[in-house]
Amino acid sequence: MKGKKLAFVDIETTGINPFKHEIIEIGCLIAKQNDRGEWVTVEEFEFKVKPEHIETAETEALRINGYNETNWMFAHSLEEALKTLSQKCDGCVLVGQNISFDYSFLSYAFGQKGIKDPFYYAKLDTISLAYMRFRKDDTLTSFTLRELCERLGVKNEKAHTALADIRATFEVFKKIMVI
Repeated sequence: MKGKKLAFVDIETTGINPFKHEIIEIGCLIAKQNDRGEWVTVEEFEFKVKPEHIETAETEALRINGYNETNWMFAHSLEEALKTLSQKCDGCVLVGQNISFDYSFLSYAFGQKGIKDPFYYAKLDTISLAYMRFRKDDTLTSFTLRELCERLGVKNEKAHTALADIRATFEVFKKIMVI
């Protein structure tokens, strides 16, 4: 795993069930370590993804994610977004906040669309990393992205948008990893 690029990925969805609900936004930030061992951004990109079955969406999920037809008018198809993600992230270690949620949707979507899953077999979850870092700190009772941002002084001005959340996750990761 050492020497691999990290692909910080966040998705926004129309609900919590990867077999019923859809990915409507993908944000990705690819990072690598520089000569001083610091994590730096190599590339970042995002896709709004046009839902194919908006009728199955949970109203609350759409509200939280800010979905509206106007902002998604020129959205990409899921297949287009996944092909680009697959190409750009080939061999990267997947990193995210509660990565099991995001990866459950991504894995299912890659399989459904017949697109190669690009991610190295290992995954890193910032919740787990934060727990290990702060497990003895009784003042931190939750490991949500919002709580970690507040604790570590990271701004996330557009929470629940994929690219903003992944930028915040990357900053949280860098602060957690400082020894």
